[in-house]
Amino acid sequence: MQEITVQTLKQKLDNKEDFQLIDVRETFEYEMSNLGGENIPLAGILIEADKISKDKPVIVHCRSGKRSMIAIMQLEQLGFTNLYNLRGGILAWAEEIEPNLQVY
Repeated sequence: MQEITVQTLKQKLDNKEDFQLIDVRETFEYEMSNLGGENIPLAGILIEADKISKDKPVIVHCRSGKRSMIAIMQLEQLGFTNLYNLRGGILAWAEEIEPNLQVY
């Protein structure tokens, strides 16, 4: 499974690179704090797979990296090959990039 660090994600955001960011946390978690990606909770990832791009990089994240890893494994079974797991999830982002971000 391909992974990227929060530093790499920050560079991609700063450089306005063309990629899709998917947040697989629950809606209440997303509403508390998010990185601006599209919220598709893990339970609905296969149902909403048509919302996920197949022709550009897709970075998937959750709170710590576990749910996003599960989502990627499920999507890879549908033929996705362009997925990257955000190592450490939003917790790593808050720790290393944005210390004032509200996390639990």
